Amino acid sequence: MKILKEFKEFAMRGNVVDLAVGVIIGAAFGKIVTALVQQVIMPPIGLLTGKVDFKELFFNLPGQHFETLEAATAVKAPVIAYGAFLNTIIEFVIVAFCVFLVIKGMNALAKKPDPTPAEMTKEEKLLTEIRDLLKARA
Repeated sequence: MKILKEFKEFAMRGNVVDLAVGVIIGAAFGKIVTALVQQVIMPPIGLLTGKVDFKELFFNLPGQHFETLEAATAVKAPVIAYGAFLNTIIEFVIVAFCVFLVIKGMNALAKKPDPTPAEMTKEEKLLTEIRDLLKARA
């Protein structure tokens, strides 16, 4: 029973709940970025590069000719699907840039400490004088 109580305390801590929410939102955000890259960004890039679909770019290792990546993988031919890797790199760059913007925004909203020191209260001034007098005696 003690271990269940400890687990409940652990799971209900703010950091764990925040982490869980972050993971769930991150997974959803990943799907959005994947759709953005595959359906919005890559088609114009493919058009500019001669109607190349990056997802279909692959190296066929045994040397047989296959028209598409799907045809090669259907017969389990060993291939290096570097087009999918390029898509993944672009997705990573977009996610990293978005995280950078979010952190930059959060830092801008964070309260910055006032560079000027606050004026001491009467009590603080009195305590400072007492401290200085005691130091002078010693």
